[in-house]
Amino acid sequence: MSAAEAAGGGGLRAVAVNMLGVVEHPSLGDTPYRVDADGHPYLPVGDGGLVLGVRLGDPVSALAGDHVAPGACLVHPDPAARLALVSYACLGNEVEVRTGRAAGAHGAVIGKRGEDGRLITGFRQEDLARLRPGDEVTVRASGQGWRPPGVPPGAVVMNAGPGLLDALPVSWPGHGPLTVGVRMILPSKVAGNGIGRPAAAWDLDLQLTAGAGGATPAGGAAGVAGAAAGDGRPPGTDGLLLGDLVAVTDLDARHNMGYRRGWLTVGVVVHGTSPLPGHGPGITPLLTGPASALSAAADATGHTGLTESGVGLQ
Repeated sequence: MSAAEAAGGGGLRAVAVNMLGVVEHPSLGDTPYRVDADGHPYLPVGDGGLVLGVRLGDPVSALAGDHVAPGACLVHPDPAARLALVSYACLGNEVEVRTGRAAGAHGAVIGKRGEDGRLITGFRQEDLARLRPGDEVTVRASGQGWRPPGVPPGAVVMNAGPGLLDALPVSWPGHGPLTVGVRMILPSKVAGNGIGRPAAAWDLDLQLTAGAGGATPAGGAAGVAGAAAGDGRPPGTDGLLLGDLVAVTDLDARHNMGYRRGWLTVGVVVHGTSPLPGHGPGITPLLTGPASALSAAADATGHTGLTESGVGLQ
C-alpha cells in the first residue's frame, strides 16, 4: 500500500501560502570561465536561468553543460523573500505564470538549487518557449513541516508537497521501515557541495564522474554503488536520469546535511553533472531517517522516480 494509505489520517493539516518568483536570467562574474577538476577552463552553460529542451527522464550525463536543470529557475530580488521562496516551496507544488507571453501557463516545482536560492520549476515545452527572464510566477507553496499520514516514527519528510509521495515508489506495510525504490544507493563519501547546508533550501551535489565509472550497484542485496572505479575515480552516472530517486547512506538531512552513521537520505535528481570539483548531479532531499525507519531498494534498470506525468506536466 502507499505511504498515505498505510496509516490513518488526522494530525496537523498542511498550510498553503502564495509566493512570488521571478524567472532568473543567467549571470556571470568578471570572467566567463570556471575551472574543472583538471584545471581546464569552461563556460558554465545551463547553470540557472531558463533551460529549453531538457526534461525529467533525460540522462544526467548527456547534458553538455554545468548543473543543467530542466525548466525555469525562479528567484526573487529581495534576499529574504528569495530564501523564503526556496525554503517554503515543495516538489509537486503548483505554479502559474502571471506575466508575459506565457501568462496563464501552469507548471510544478520539480527541484531546488542551494546556490543563491533557486527554485526549479517545470512547464510544458511549448510554455517554456514563451517564457522570458523577468516573467513573474506565483507558487502555491505547501508541504514543508507537514508529516504525511503513513510515515513511520523516525522517518522525516521534507521538500515534498501533499500527494507527492503517492506518485513515487514509496511504501510502508504498517510495520518496520518505510521502503523507497531508488535507481542507486551511494555512500556518503560521494556527497559534495551542499554538505553542512540546510536541507529545506539546498540540494546536495553527488561527486560522480560523467558516464561510466562504477555506477553499477555493487554490494549484494543492499545495492550500494560504494566502490570507486578501478582507476580511483568516484562512481559514474551511467543510467542516472533527471527525476530519479537516489539513496545516500550514513547521511542525516533533518537539518543541516551531514554524516551520521546508520542513517539514510533519499532525494530526487534535480540537475545534471558539473565539471567543478566537489560538484555533480544534485538531489533535493525528500526523506531521511535511521535504518530502523527508512530503507531503500535499488533497481538500476526498472526504476521510475519523479516523472512529468507524476507532477501534471503532460
